[in-house]
Amino acid sequence: MLQHKAYPCLEIDLNKFRANVAAVKERCDEAGISVCGIVKGYWADPKLTKIVAEAGFAQMGSSRLSQIDEMRQMGVKGPFMLIRIPMLSELRDVAELCDYSLQSSVEALQALNDECLIAGKKHKVVIMVDLGDLREGIWDKETAVAAAVHAEKDLPMLTVAGVATYLGCYGSIMATPQKMADLVDIAETIEEAIGRKLEMVSGGGSNAYMLIEEGCMPEGMNHLRLGEIYSAPYTGLENYDLVGKVPHIDSDVFTLKAEIVEVESKPSYPQGVFGKCEWGDVEGNRYVDRGIRKRAVLAIGRADCAQPERLRPRLNGIEILGASSDHTILDIEDCTKDLHVGDVLEFGLEYSTMLSLTGAKDVLKVYKE
Repeated sequence: MLQHKAYPCLEIDLNKFRANVAAVKERCDEAGISVCGIVKGYWADPKLTKIVAEAGFAQMGSSRLSQIDEMRQMGVKGPFMLIRIPMLSELRDVAELCDYSLQSSVEALQALNDECLIAGKKHKVVIMVDLGDLREGIWDKETAVAAAVHAEKDLPMLTVAGVATYLGCYGSIMATPQKMADLVDIAETIEEAIGRKLEMVSGGGSNAYMLIEEGCMPEGMNHLRLGEIYSAPYTGLENYDLVGKVPHIDSDVFTLKAEIVEVESKPSYPQGVFGKCEWGDVEGNRYVDRGIRKRAVLAIGRADCAQPERLRPRLNGIEILGASSDHTILDIEDCTKDLHVGDVLEFGLEYSTMLSLTGAKDVLKVYKE
């Protein structure tokens, strides 16, 4: 059994996280936006999930049914929302574990109704529409309205809770006021067709949060599904660079600490015949000959962090060159500190690196209060 493992280490500042959650809750409340608190970005870490649950968001959500099950076992009260459109093969668990789910096909709606009949539980569905990002969602507006009417009038165990979209996750389409207004328009058409108001018009995730900060969220938009904004908003949430723009959000909830295992001065251009690296890319055209440069190798790689290139060095003058499964290579020629084997470097995270590191079993978690 390992006795002395210290690195790589993920340090999590619970006070900063708690303050971020509270700040987001306050801003959304002021804007009339209810929130589903999303826990998938840090794999429903119990300490972080407890803080989100205590914030009093309208729902707790994840894309993974296993995490919703874990929240229930933690004693989190819910209600619970599944934010990935479900597989037909998991609808029995959806009916038993979730209060809300996102849906984009008539087949799934019908099958879910059947499972809810078996479970003896009513279920709220949110119709997903695609506004141009080309991930999930019904493309045609009339088809979306028809799906909502079918669920509301023909499927007795289902209630249409609302309509939703997501932007910026696949097609890089920004969450603009016009896109949000388009969703409100679809919601109003559904409301007219079913003869009542919808509970929620859900404009997406953290990439739509900046519309609240900028004061341009259209009237009628009343719900977001948020997790990244109060966890690791370093990157810009795909479309926005929040650093410096949202002073009440602290970007440094997570700190990765990784140990140097080699320091050498080496050529900056690989020597030999180029082929493909272990990750399948033809590498020859991505290197620049900068002569002999001082390098450091970290004992962490893609097996721990899916995109090491997107780590944020806390020490000036460090450039992340690339990584293999077990190592990350740095250029430290211009580093402001003289580095040696055994030194520990710190990095800030963004969403993609948080997602992989919090789920990596060989990365130690340390909590700061």
